[in-house]
Amino acid sequence: MTESARAWLRDNRFLLVFAVLASIMGTSVGVAKITVSLYALELGASAGQLGLIASGQMIGTLAMSVPVGFLVDHYGPARLFVLGSTLAGLTYALVPAVHSTAFLLGCVTAISFFMPLRFVSLNTVFFEQIRTLGEGKAGWYRGTHMSGMFLIGPALAVSLIAALGYAGTWFALAASFALTVLVSPSVFARYARSRAQAARRPGWRMVAAELALVARDAQLRQTCLVDFCASATTMYQSTFIVAIALQSLRLDAAHASAYVTGTGFAFILTLFFGGALVRRIGVRASYLAGFGLSALALLAQGGAASAAGLWPGVLLQGLGLGLLQIVTLTRIARLGARLGTGKVAGVNMLVTPLGSLAGSALGGLLGQRIGLQNVFFVLLPVFVVLAAWQWRAPRSADA
Repeated sequence: MTESARAWLRDNRFLLVFAVLASIMGTSVGVAKITVSLYALELGASAGQLGLIASGQMIGTLAMSVPVGFLVDHYGPARLFVLGSTLAGLTYALVPAVHSTAFLLGCVTAISFFMPLRFVSLNTVFFEQIRTLGEGKAGWYRGTHMSGMFLIGPALAVSLIAALGYAGTWFALAASFALTVLVSPSVFARYARSRAQAARRPGWRMVAAELALVARDAQLRQTCLVDFCASATTMYQSTFIVAIALQSLRLDAAHASAYVTGTGFAFILTLFFGGALVRRIGVRASYLAGFGLSALALLAQGGAASAAGLWPGVLLQGLGLGLLQIVTLTRIARLGARLGTGKVAGVNMLVTPLGSLAGSALGGLLGQRIGLQNVFFVLLPVFVVLAAWQWRAPRSADA
C-alpha cells in the first residue's frame, strides 16, 4: 500500500467505519421489513392484521424520537446505542418462540420503541462530525443506510429465509444487532458531550421547556416542513407507483417494480455525489433546484401515458428529493451546533415518519377519489409554493 493510500485511510477512517455501521444497520432494517411481512403471511395474518403490524413498526419511533434526543444530549449516544441494539436484538431472537400473529405484533411494536435509541444516537454523532468532515459528505450516511435498506436487505432476506428458514433468519437478525454493538465504539469515541448537557438531569418539564425553545426556531421549522413534504412524496410514490404501472399502464409486476428501484438508485446516487454541488451553490440554490426537479417529476409522472413516459419523472424524483435530503442533513448539522445535536436529531427523526404516514394514508384516500396517478398533480403545487417561498427568501439566509 502506498503512503498516499495509507494517509487517505487514516484521514477517512471514521467515515469508512461509520459507513460500514450504517450499511449493516440499513441492511438489518431491510431484512426485517421483508421478513416481518412474509412471516406474517406464513402465520395466516389477515389484511387488517398486516395493517396493524405495519403500524406497530412505526408507533415507537413516533413516541420516542424526541425524548431520546434529549437523553442522548444528557447521557451521550454510546450507552443508549448499546441499550437499544441489545433490547432490539433480544426481541428479534424471541419472535420464533411463539407462532402467533399477536406475538409478532407485540414484538415488532416493542422493537419500534428500541430503534430510536440506535438511530437518534447515530444521527447525533454524524451531525456533529459533519462539521469537521465537511458538508460535502452530508449525504453519505443516508446513502449507505438506504443502500443496505433498499438494495441489499430485501434480496438478503429472501436468501436467508430460503437457506435458514424463518427461525434462522430471526436469529441472524439478532446477530446483526450484536455486530453493530461491536463496531460502534470506533464511531462513538469521537463524540464530545458538553459539560452543561451532562450536568442537567433530564425530566419531562425540562424536555417540554427545551422542546418549546427548539420549536420556536424558524430555521428548524422550515427544515422540518421541507422534510415532511419530501417524506410524504417519497412514501406516496414508492407505495403506489407499482399499482399505477399495473393498473393504468398495464405492465407486469417485474416491469412495474423497476420504477421503485429506479427512483431508489437516483436518490442514493444523488446522496453520494450531490453533496459537493450543494456545498458549491449553497442552500438557497440547492433548495430551488430540488423543488424544481421534484415539481417536474410530479408533472411527468402525473401526465405519463406510457411505460417509457413514466421513466423521466421517476428518475427526476430521485434526483430532486435526493438534493433536498442533502440540504436537510446539512441544515440539521448546523442547527444541532446551536440548539443541541441530540434534540435536533430527535425532532428530525420524528418528522420523517410523520410525513411518510401522511403520504401513504392521505395519498391513498385521495387516490380512491380522483385516481392514484392524479395525486401527483395534487402534490405538484406543494413544491411550487416551496420554491416560491425560497425564491422570496433573502439571499443571506443560506443556513
